[in-house]
Amino acid sequence: MIQKLSDRFDQLHDEIEGIEATREKRNSELMGSYDVIDNEKTLTWKVKSKNLLISTCGKDSQHYEEFIKSEKLSSYETQWDAFKRMKSVFIAAMDDYKNGYLTSIKNLIQADVFDSELEQAQELLSSGYKLAAAVIAGVVLETALRDLCNQNSLPIGKLDKMNSDLAKAGIYNKLQQKRITALADIRNSAAHGKPEEFSDDDVTMMIRDIEQFLITHLS
Repeated sequence: MIQKLSDRFDQLHDEIEGIEATREKRNSELMGSYDVIDNEKTLTWKVKSKNLLISTCGKDSQHYEEFIKSEKLSSYETQWDAFKRMKSVFIAAMDDYKNGYLTSIKNLIQADVFDSELEQAQELLSSGYKLAAAVIAGVVLETALRDLCNQNSLPIGKLDKMNSDLAKAGIYNKLQQKRITALADIRNSAAHGKPEEFSDDDVTMMIRDIEQFLITHLS
């Protein structure tokens, strides 16, 4: 979903050039020389852009509010004047999204992904595939640590290093760090095909603990 929204920004950004290509000079006694553009193309782009801004930024965001303001015409203005303002707001939102500054939507999407993957892990465990369940749960845990490191400007590395760095930075306490180390051990045993080193109950608690970790630190 994150990539689809990013691609949508690219598509609508490409449409800007087509709208600008319709720009024409006009003259009138009242307004003198002024610019006009294809109103139908502009309206289509505006509606699609609004929808994208709602999906990525939200209706209460500054990006969306500024876009709404920018489309309003003052005296003697044309759609070209409004379009230039809307274009600037759109590009600002696109830049913020692609550079990871619109964290709310990314967190929501990531939360959905995590929920889905942990549900898959639980289903695999219920079907007797504890190795696969532990591996999938471990991937969710490592991805969550990566997200936390990104949010707190910490380097991305191996799970143990990220776990240590996050604890040192005070993102969570030593007790949580030790629990993550234990969860990582289960994941490593599963990845190396050693089912004798952990039980089904260990994986059940692993999934539960990871769910609680996500709620506490990434919600």
